Amino acid sequence: MKEKYCKIPKFRFNKFLESWKRLKYEDVIEVNSGKDYKHLEKGDIPVYGTGGYMLSVSEAITNKDGVGIGRKGTINKPYILKAPYWTVDTLFFCIPKNKYNLYFINAIFERTQWERFDESTGVPSLSKLTINNIQNYFPSFDEQSAIGSLFRLLDDLLASYKDNLANYQSLKVTMLSKMFPKVGQTVPEIRLDGFEGEWENKILSEVTNITMGQSPKSENYTDNPNDYILVQGNADIKDKQVVPRLWTTEVTKMAEIGDIILTVRAPVGDIGKTDYNVVIGRGVAAIKGNDFIFYTLEKMKMTGFWNKFSTGSTFESISSNDIKEAIIQIPTLEEQQAIGTYFSNLDNLINSHQEKISQLETLKKKLLQDMFI
Repeated sequence: MKEKYCKIPKFRFNKFLESWKRLKYEDVIEVNSGKDYKHLEKGDIPVYGTGGYMLSVSEAITNKDGVGIGRKGTINKPYILKAPYWTVDTLFFCIPKNKYNLYFINAIFERTQWERFDESTGVPSLSKLTINNIQNYFPSFDEQSAIGSLFRLLDDLLASYKDNLANYQSLKVTMLSKMFPKVGQTVPEIRLDGFEGEWENKILSEVTNITMGQSPKSENYTDNPNDYILVQGNADIKDKQVVPRLWTTEVTKMAEIGDIILTVRAPVGDIGKTDYNVVIGRGVAAIKGNDFIFYTLEKMKMTGFWNKFSTGSTFESISSNDIKEAIIQIPTLEEQQAIGTYFSNLDNLINSHQEKISQLETLKKKLLQDMFI
């Protein structure tokens, strides 16, 4: 077959050589409409909508596996439906016909640009006719199965990492709540082994050095950075790290590598650590403190501590006195170090899972590009 007529993907498994065939979706799937479930009793059959699982009922709409795709609302988030299940009327369930692989269909749905087929002028919507008339390229059933198995493995890995990430994040929230004393108490509900005694009330400025930011003059901003970066506000804190933003040649208020950055305006109380020697702007404060202080501040943000000091109906802010006079509770230095290490290790687990998810999502995106036509 001449190359110009040969339809093959950029990347494929070695043993497959045949050209792919262009088909309409109606040739490979049966598109079915969901229905209202309210007449059904409670049960163990899952009901799905465009956002995923909703509840469980007593009957199934089908006993065949399929791929869900939104009829109205969210129309670009297909996902596997394992039988038995029920779908609401805003979600089509598409059942592969004979010799077409479920997981291959799901992958090809994921790379379909569904927004191009939106038929509405308001809420996005699709019709059966539109879906049936979409055309794409399909290989033999064996090649579909091989590709489908690869994407099933990737999706299972992603789901596993996302579940673990959610568990670690939930654990952190719980432990931040229980490993620091509650209001009016002097000992935490959960304590690491080997520590006892009451925690002391301290003013934050007594146990840390606090520097309030002051923005340099606008004429000192530069596209040719020297040694310093201006940090302004919460937009510069991503994943608890201070992100470079604007350069300045004017050295005013400084934060050093490892200092805690606390946002004082819109919103207040976000924290991060700087990897740079930076000039800090009016939107932030720099705090020199250990990991225990960092997680104390994170717990304060989580519990809404700063809300009672926040002023401004449209642009919330807290003052330097609010920060410097804030009361915190601290244990011995040894217990501070142990608590800081515990949460630092937990954050490392969370970060490693987030990184792995990002890597897998990047790999999947690349394979969706290169393994299909």
